[in-house]
Amino acid sequence: MTVRRLLAETGSRELAEWAAYERITGPLDGRRGDVQAAIVAATVANSQRTKGRPLQPKDFIPKWDKPKAMTPEEMWAAAMQANAALGGTVTTTPE
Repeated sequence: MTVRRLLAETGSRELAEWAAYERITGPLDGRRGDVQAAIVAATVANSQRTKGRPLQPKDFIPKWDKPKAMTPEEMWAAAMQANAALGGTVTTTPE
């Protein structure tokens, strides 16, 4: 999907939600091949192991940057910043 089509079909709120999700879980696309490679690496390493604990796939998975814990106010500010950067607007309804 091109960027132009993505922006035409997806609102700024949804894009911000997906960006936040990806920051927590790691890449959503083929870059997650690291998990598959880690399974193979652990299998190969364990087949050659003579001593020590069995290795797990997690031993071979890169550590993704984890965002610092944010307060609800910081999350709101980040969401508003992303919304503004994507040209979104904020609509409020009276309570």
